[in-house]
Amino acid sequence: MYQATAQPSPRTETSGSRRRLSPDAAPLFAYGTLQFDAVLEALIGRIPQQVAASAPGWRAASLEGRVYPGLVAAPGSVAPGVLFIDLSRREWAILDAFEDDRYDLHEVTVASGGRGLAYIWPDGEVLDGDWNAEQFRTSHLEEYAARCARIAPGLLARAAH
Repeated sequence: MYQATAQPSPRTETSGSRRRLSPDAAPLFAYGTLQFDAVLEALIGRIPQQVAASAPGWRAASLEGRVYPGLVAAPGSVAPGVLFIDLSRREWAILDAFEDDRYDLHEVTVASGGRGLAYIWPDGEVLDGDWNAEQFRTSHLEEYAARCARIAPGLLARAAH
């Protein structure tokens, strides 16, 4: 199992420079809605190769007024997720266009010695409770995936620029 370190590494060429991913973009650590096949199929048209992962020192926090979470620092917590290891540049660009502009993209080190990128929620609107993936699945996934399918063509156009 892969595990990301508790703190983001110092700014790199890709961290903080949204919409300008480096040519060698690392794997993506996903801890929220991107863990669901229906969302991935709607956005990029396939399910990328993935491995189970977790991020110690982080939690997938519920956010006020949103059905998706934000990854926030939380000593003693562990955020479960997956690491996508075969995203193309085009797919990365689509997912980056999809993510809320409030997120910061940061590199995280993986226990195996590798690296990955994660969308970190900077601050504000963070609730005390952790995001509940099963509750999302039962209450929001179908509508959320349908919305993703509706906006995917626009994301593809944004990603092409």
